[in-house]
Amino acid sequence: MYFTDRGIEELAARRGDENVSLAWLAEQFSTFVDLNPEFEVPVERLATWLARLDDEDE
Repeated sequence: MYFTDRGIEELAARRGDENVSLAWLAEQFSTFVDLNPEFEVPVERLATWLARLDDEDE
């Protein structure tokens, strides 16, 4: 198990029944990066990956 799996499992366990909008998620990403600027690149990569999931070119 990767270290990040624990965080993902906690997220699913604590908030898995909630529905959120992508606008809300984007706001949370921005807030997180404001508080933790050293994570700007990985958060940007994750956001870009999520945004392009349906692109047929990739």
